[in-house]
Amino acid sequence: MTRPFEGIRVIDITHVLAGPFAAYQLGLLGADVIKVEHPAEPDQSRESGTDHDLNHKLMGTGFLTQASNKRSITLDLKSAAGREVLKKLVATADVMVENYRPGAFEALGLGYEDMAKINPRLIYASMSAFGQHGPRGQMTAYDHVIQTTSGIMAMTGTKEVNPVKLGSPAIDYATGTMGAFALATALFQREKTGRGQRIDMAMLDVAIVLMSSHVTGYSRNGAHPQPHGNTQHYSISSACHTKEGMVMLGASNVRQQQRFWAAIGRPDMAKASNDARDADYDREAALIAETLLTKTAAEWEEHFQARHVPAGRVRQMREALADPQLETRNILHRHESAPGVEGGFSVPVAAFKFAHGGARVDAPPPAFGQHNDEVLGELGYDTATIARLRAEHVI
Repeated sequence: MTRPFEGIRVIDITHVLAGPFAAYQLGLLGADVIKVEHPAEPDQSRESGTDHDLNHKLMGTGFLTQASNKRSITLDLKSAAGREVLKKLVATADVMVENYRPGAFEALGLGYEDMAKINPRLIYASMSAFGQHGPRGQMTAYDHVIQTTSGIMAMTGTKEVNPVKLGSPAIDYATGTMGAFALATALFQREKTGRGQRIDMAMLDVAIVLMSSHVTGYSRNGAHPQPHGNTQHYSISSACHTKEGMVMLGASNVRQQQRFWAAIGRPDMAKASNDARDADYDREAALIAETLLTKTAAEWEEHFQARHVPAGRVRQMREALADPQLETRNILHRHESAPGVEGGFSVPVAAFKFAHGGARVDAPPPAFGQHNDEVLGELGYDTATIARLRAEHVI
């Protein structure tokens, strides 16, 4: 079955996580994604991850995560010959994504206005830390810096230990996911208008969106979100110690809390309103803490879920990935090997399922510059010219 972006070509001139992840999502759905890197400065994600040997081979796990279904070429865009190759490539493309410092591509004559003259239907996406303009426009940042700047870090942690950075580079991946949505939306709009356009995307904007309800609350009453750690607004929507391990309770609404109290044999504690729950918070919390010490976290999870009370024990990644539920979701693809990588590894696929024509991994992550000859050949460069470009370190 045809996938949504088959026939769409994406030029991916991005590095680290957010930009490459956006292009990766389109590649999973059928797009021909051509990753462009400087011949002397590979994407730094190629040298990042938990396997140091792979880092030295420029196939780090940070890169493997989001490089399947891509072709890799190298281009020195500071050279006239490299820029000429990119312009020929853009003439064949539907999308170009870059995430360099705002203004850098314009200075090279590779900005949106320049590329739109070559290809008026081009979707040109610029992903940056703070956006293309404004007082922070020229500043640079990574996920953890945006966590501090946006306010997310200040609300994370416990009352005693804060601020705390999120364990996952969630803003990077959220920006990549939102970026894929922006690209898909622009492509859909182009079907109606016939025109390409510029996308200006900032990690800071995404971070603000990730705090949406907190932002609205603050705008209403000026209340800063506080770091509550594992203790949430309601006593039955918090993490608790058990006989062995911890369990996160999620009985957030009135009906669920009534089922919770019945599940532990204390229906007399059930409340008819959230106001009543607030008023009895301390007594509820003390009783819950005492009661949950009578079983293990695994036993409580089974007990509560059987009674339609949201609850889950705290798992490490190895346990989460071994959950048989994931087998039914096809969220992971197993590569048995990749260029320069001996042995298998798993990568995430799209976080949704289509009835037909959905996301699929077709090819392993490419080696650095693996497809130089192939892609340049498609653009009409002969063997001698490609050899000359290589000798001149353009590729």
